[in-house]
Amino acid sequence: MDLVLATRNPDKVRELRDLFSRDSRRDILLLSLSDFPDLSPIEETGRTLEENAILKAQKVSQETKKITLSDDTGLEVEVLGGKPGVLSSRYARPGASYEENRQKLLLSLQGIPEEKRGAIFRCVAALATPEGWVKTFEGTFKGRIGFEPKGQGGFGYDPLFIVEGTDKTFAEMSLEEKNRLSHRAMAMRKVIDYLRKLEMS
Repeated sequence: MDLVLATRNPDKVRELRDLFSRDSRRDILLLSLSDFPDLSPIEETGRTLEENAILKAQKVSQETKKITLSDDTGLEVEVLGGKPGVLSSRYARPGASYEENRQKLLLSLQGIPEEKRGAIFRCVAALATPEGWVKTFEGTFKGRIGFEPKGQGGFGYDPLFIVEGTDKTFAEMSLEEKNRLSHRAMAMRKVIDYLRKLEMS
């Protein structure tokens, strides 16, 4: 089965391929938007992570005529009222770099003590077929925001997100460690379990 990942982000593709490679299913060929260079960019106009995930999955599935998996992920910081949330990838500005978004977050939390820097990473995945069927899956993970970036791995806010119960950021963990714990891993394991059940039914 071909499964299109509705992203051109090489970091996200690498994580997802690692996750799926740990599953026993051998008949899934993971593609990404890089395999479909003629597809037009998808504007994330949804008001929630779920809306954006569904929008991307359905649009790509209809254009490629293949089953598509998308996700939208947001960092929700408690003291900021849940921001940046759905705007996480463009918190500093549309098209912002990882570094720009991290710097804006640190400025937004300037003067906030450690005990008030609690945060949740939330991921909503959407699986869609060309016929219009869609199903969503969610994963969340608790932590806190550090005072400076740490670690060379991961991407996005990973160097700032300190994993609950540890003193390590996601960026200080190996890909294997992160994919055992993270919000995206939780959502994607639900997707994998669902696909396995479909295969067995």
